[in-house]
Amino acid sequence: MPTTETRKLPFHVALAGPTAAGKTAAALAIAGQFPVEIISVDSALVYRGMDLGTAKPTASEQAAVPHHLIDIRDPLQAYSAAEFVRDAAGLMRAIHARGKLPLLVGGTMLYFKALVDGLDDMPPADAAVREQLSHEAATQGWPALHAQLAAVDPVTAQRLAPADGQRIQRALEVYRISGLPLSHFHAAKSHSAGEAASNRLLISLEPADRAWLHARIAQRFDTMLAAGFLDEVRTLRARGDLHIDLPSMRCVGYRQAWEALDGLWPMDQLRDKGVFATRQLAKRQITWLRSMPARQLVACDGGDALGQVLQLVQQGVQNNPWPGT
Repeated sequence: MPTTETRKLPFHVALAGPTAAGKTAAALAIAGQFPVEIISVDSALVYRGMDLGTAKPTASEQAAVPHHLIDIRDPLQAYSAAEFVRDAAGLMRAIHARGKLPLLVGGTMLYFKALVDGLDDMPPADAAVREQLSHEAATQGWPALHAQLAAVDPVTAQRLAPADGQRIQRALEVYRISGLPLSHFHAAKSHSAGEAASNRLLISLEPADRAWLHARIAQRFDTMLAAGFLDEVRTLRARGDLHIDLPSMRCVGYRQAWEALDGLWPMDQLRDKGVFATRQLAKRQITWLRSMPARQLVACDGGDALGQVLQLVQQGVQNNPWPGT
């Protein structure tokens, strides 16, 4: 359920959407007309040294408008949804106090939902259970454990990819410790989401034509490769303290590049595997978005997407004045 910390957040604009939907361009357009500071809602942008593969805003883009929650962690460190809620809530209040409008931008839907719904009292991590699940995954494969999850928690299994080991492991861990599915804990708090969502405008950039997004994803991955993405991954590997099971290295693109450099499959397959994994990520992001309450949908492949976004923000500002207006 929403905590006391998040129930009384100042009015803010949230700009969400799948990868390659044009969120950065829309955010900069908003910043061109309103006094905003941007809070990144992206679990990959928090990591230093991971720039090309995350499509991190450029130095000039970050200089044009204040950005927050970018480059705040070393790739060896984790960054949880609970930490995001704490940090984002504090930043929103500080931005509001400066007479500016908090603008949350990103595609990590778990962060958006945690901010609105709050965090539940799920069982903490259990090293022994995790070790057993890791052993089962090594011998049977994550798709087999995904099938196990589907048998006990079909709601959670439906929104997870069969190869999403990190989240499958956590969902099965919760079930084995508590005897309750992960979806039970999520449902227990959903009734109070409206209270926390009432002080925000959520704009969702979603494609009317999925093929348009797929073309954008392929173009972005090609651009990343041409810009030296593999060299970026080689630099991370050369540190010697990172490995593929870290949350940072499991980010889409990085995992595929790491596996290619490990020789698990030919390097000439990297482009196709990376594009496919990114398309699967976008599919999951859109599924999450469709479950989020009171979102204002803008077709990101429409001819006047930016104009619609700016109009929605203008209406939101008029209905929810803040010290900067």
